[in-house]
Amino acid sequence: MAGKVWFVGAGPGDPELLTVKGRRLLEGAGAILFAGSLVDRAATLFAPPGCEIRDSKDMTLEEMSAWLVEQSARHACVVRLQTGDPGLYGALIEMSRPLGAAGIEWAVVPGVSSAFASAAAAGETLTLPEVTQTVILTRVAGRTPMPPGEDLAALAAHRTTLCIFLSITLLHEVQRALRAAGWREDAPILVVQKASWPGEEKIVRGTLADIKQRCQAEKIASQAMIIASPALGAADWPTLARSKLYDPAFTHRFRKATAQENPA
Repeated sequence: MAGKVWFVGAGPGDPELLTVKGRRLLEGAGAILFAGSLVDRAATLFAPPGCEIRDSKDMTLEEMSAWLVEQSARHACVVRLQTGDPGLYGALIEMSRPLGAAGIEWAVVPGVSSAFASAAAAGETLTLPEVTQTVILTRVAGRTPMPPGEDLAALAAHRTTLCIFLSITLLHEVQRALRAAGWREDAPILVVQKASWPGEEKIVRGTLADIKQRCQAEKIASQAMIIASPALGAADWPTLARSKLYDPAFTHRFRKATAQENPA
């Protein structure tokens, strides 16, 4: 009877940000295939004695699929440990299709995305009442092209929060796209490298005008999240629009209004 393959989101790097379910599966796994170029190896410390552990950074997609199929014939629980969340830039469908074709059961355990870990590291929010209520997760076109209508300038024209993956080496293209969309030169930009990685995290704050120079000064050239958002820096604003849910002047089914509405 073939075992089951679990695609587990390792989160952004800190092993403590694995989900409880993800850790439980690692602790019971007979084999683990982990993305060594992106996932801190400490995440595999939860593996039991005798577990077969393989780093996938030098493997092709075909080799990874073959390894997962082979291990599922030997173990009841096989884990593919991926950075962040498996559904974001993780080749999930490409790896799962051969498993389905071979009749092997598989499932996904979500993980904390580096987009959320980066905002958390910097103490920022991605949404803010009456400022932005939309978050766009995207990237700049490189060797992988963007589908029609998804170029960064078109998305940036919405003036919402942008979490830009896999693009730190193309920061000049990010700047060009935001300028084309009408973003001001003093628009705040946040870059976080290795969000949550113990002892390796770097946080760089700047503006559209100077963020590239600031990142160059910090020697940030890989594994970094770029966040452009009208909500950045809100903790220091003199006033904010209140969240209606917690406003004493707002009635909902669990609480009646107890005060006059105060927008300040």
